[in-house]
Amino acid sequence: MQLPNSRTEPDGSAVVRVLSLNIRSMRDDTAALARLISACAPDLVLLQEAPRFFRWRKKLARLASAADLVVLTGGATAAGPAVLCSLRATVERTEDVLLPLTPGLHRRGFATAVVRFGGVRLGVLGCHLSLDKEERYAQSGMLLDRLAGMGVEHAVVGGDLNEGPEGPAFRRLAGGLQDGWATAPWGGEHTWTARDPQRRIDAVFATPGVEVLGCGVPHGLVTEADLKAATDHLPVLAALRIPADA
Repeated sequence: MQLPNSRTEPDGSAVVRVLSLNIRSMRDDTAALARLISACAPDLVLLQEAPRFFRWRKKLARLASAADLVVLTGGATAAGPAVLCSLRATVERTEDVLLPLTPGLHRRGFATAVVRFGGVRLGVLGCHLSLDKEERYAQSGMLLDRLAGMGVEHAVVGGDLNEGPEGPAFRRLAGGLQDGWATAPWGGEHTWTARDPQRRIDAVFATPGVEVLGCGVPHGLVTEADLKAATDHLPVLAALRIPADA
């Protein structure tokens, strides 16, 4: 099955392509990473482990430019998550959210935005949940609370959850949102590790009312060489049909 291309439908709804990927602070093959992103033709890219330290803004801007995208929000200001977008998106607002710090653990955050595609309004939230099971579960609740407070009817969430669908944080999110792969599987399932994928710890979710047209690892769209060279996770690509605002 071919994943639908981005487009605006006659009824005013919009098909939006969303890519989620952990880029390991761009420590791998950045040319392969840019080719990977470009090959997926995304409208939105939700990154995890974006550069956070020396000249992080320039590094993120170079990656976006190489993939014919622009930086929307995030990076160091969200403790790692970042969002890129195509010029098809009109930005309404952005907000980076730092989550409570647990001593001895990495700081986590959300990169959030509200964007428009024609007559469609969409909330966007990128995340990278904790390695600690208890903190991760708490952060999944914070994510749902943040999403509910964004004031949008339709939203997409993408990120590295650091656990599979059997985990409590993953199940909590899937209980209130549509798990893209489980709803409309397309491409590959497992995302970790890129060289020997055995687990699905990366996901794209959508709020009820959004139609998931397909979601999975874009084998076939991206060369296997670039999938293995770009970073240590495999990407998740979803095509979503977003209803027009009432």
